Amino acid sequence: MTVRTGAQAADTLCALGLDPAERSAKQALFDLALARFDALGTGRPEHLFWVPGRLEVFGKHTDYAGGRTLVAAVPRGFAVAAGRRIGDAIHVLDAARDQSVVLTSRATAAAASTAGWHRYIATIIGRLSRNFPGSAMGANIVLASDLPRASGMSSSSALMVGVAAALGRVADLGSRPEWRTNIEDALDAAAYYACIENGKTFGTLAGDAGVGTQGGSEDHAAIVTGKPCHLSAFAFVPMRQIDSVLVPDDWRFVLTPSGVAADKTGGAMGPYNHLSRAADVLVRLWNDTQPPAASLAEALASSPGAVSCLRGLVSRSRVEGWPVSVISRRLDHYIHEDARIPVAVEAFRHADAAAVGRLSADSQRDAEVLLANQVSETVALVARARGLDAFAASSFGAGFGGSVWALVPREAASRFAGAWRSGAFVASPSPPLSEL
Repeated sequence: MTVRTGAQAADTLCALGLDPAERSAKQALFDLALARFDALGTGRPEHLFWVPGRLEVFGKHTDYAGGRTLVAAVPRGFAVAAGRRIGDAIHVLDAARDQSVVLTSRATAAAASTAGWHRYIATIIGRLSRNFPGSAMGANIVLASDLPRASGMSSSSALMVGVAAALGRVADLGSRPEWRTNIEDALDAAAYYACIENGKTFGTLAGDAGVGTQGGSEDHAAIVTGKPCHLSAFAFVPMRQIDSVLVPDDWRFVLTPSGVAADKTGGAMGPYNHLSRAADVLVRLWNDTQPPAASLAEALASSPGAVSCLRGLVSRSRVEGWPVSVISRRLDHYIHEDARIPVAVEAFRHADAAAVGRLSADSQRDAEVLLANQVSETVALVARARGLDAFAASSFGAGFGGSVWALVPREAASRFAGAWRSGAFVASPSPPLSEL
């Protein structure tokens, strides 16, 4: 490892495209992770990673249905220091919160049934141990994060990606035939990390229960493959990048947590999974009478009349626990939100602030009315952003809490952040997962 200090890590990230305004914060973050690793008394870490969070601009609850999203990595995230440890125990330390967990592949079941961050660690260890049997995964891993927790910025997915990537390097999983057979590039790795979280099988790598959230993989796509200063458009089931667009130089995103935590393994899991299951109900209605489709996106793209056909199937449906009005609204939301992605890409490409503003207003309204996943705090923050002259604003994340983004002219960004809400910050798209 050539990076030895927090200053070197921060300089490397800036060379990779991190906003220089973030340099001092990242130096402090990596200094903390390195100091706590040194305190373990096992020598210097062999691997050091940057793992960003995720901004979702458009694509609310579309990815797991096979739809499209427009996302970016954000300049807040995790510093991860990792090194080998004698034996098969894996010690993970959260430096900022001074919390730790020590687990082995044989002791993950109980931890995986609990709530909180230990559940994520246990899920990763259990999945990697089963998919890559016999791997020497004994490790010390130290995390330090400046990403707001349970805020809709994918702190849980970033945590899982960081720990999985660190264990993968410590155990040299990339040399295993199971890895080489299934994972050829960064996008494959992102898809696999998503499957660790949601429990799905990936290629020949068998799945399990995951963390319990029936989610998609847009978070992991942005975290692993994002591009500095750009937004990336993806489609899913299977995951693929369909476009990339530069954020206009005189625009800046400003992000703020709403203050309402949305923990997807806690209180938000049920409401989140309900929206996911509604998409599954739509696919089942289609597959009962039409040529089978792997996703809602595939069903709707199957013919020019597919949308009308599915609307008819919904209107005549009698699925226990799923009123027609509920699944009809879910279908309407998916169609509207998915269609915004290519339009938004062109609006960013042509620096059309008015178009982005209209798209964000429509997306926010549909989240409030059709998804019904907004809370009063996110609604109020969007309205306040527009009142402070943001030309676009919308909530993002799983909903039921989370965060809000706003777009403002570059010269007004710092002033806007200070006036909007305590904790708001300017966020230029960041480098993705990087070993430094």
